[in-house]
Amino acid sequence: MSDNWRAAIKSGIGAAVVFFIIQSGYAGTVHGQVEKGHPLTQEVGKNPGRLTVILERVYLDGEISEEVVKEKVWSMADFWAKYDQWQLTDRDGTKFVFTKQVDDISPLLKVNGYFGINRKGVLTIYFGKPDESKIIQSFFQIDMKKLESTKQAELRKGIPIKTKDRYVEVLETFKAYSVNEGKEDK
Repeated sequence: MSDNWRAAIKSGIGAAVVFFIIQSGYAGTVHGQVEKGHPLTQEVGKNPGRLTVILERVYLDGEISEEVVKEKVWSMADFWAKYDQWQLTDRDGTKFVFTKQVDDISPLLKVNGYFGINRKGVLTIYFGKPDESKIIQSFFQIDMKKLESTKQAELRKGIPIKTKDRYVEVLETFKAYSVNEGKEDK
């Protein structure tokens, strides 16, 4: 019996799975796992592999948050299971970048996001009350002649976003007043 096999048995089933993956050449073929000879494949069961994992969350409003996690990996099977709800988007040595689409607005908007209108009449999201220097995202130009004065005042003052539902509601409401609404694309 080889020394690698004995080490795998001593370390438990998780290490045996990693040993099988490594010995069978399976590593490197699923989800971009580590290749043979990579530090994670050496001394199975004695020392965990160390990985840097970057988790990117992409929100409906386009904001991307990034979280960096340092992982001790005893089993690549467990590692992949832990991130099975994420999309692997990049890998460089011991650094893995995973991305997930989040069906919500970003924490940034929930805390201090406001819909407003800029000087050119474009529906815009601001960080804080509407101010040209704090634009987060711009959408479409609004036909101010069609927009009743109360809605104009509301946009100038700033409409707090706070929730995904409010975000969608405001976009849908003001889309009807967009300069291009109702015109056919040619």
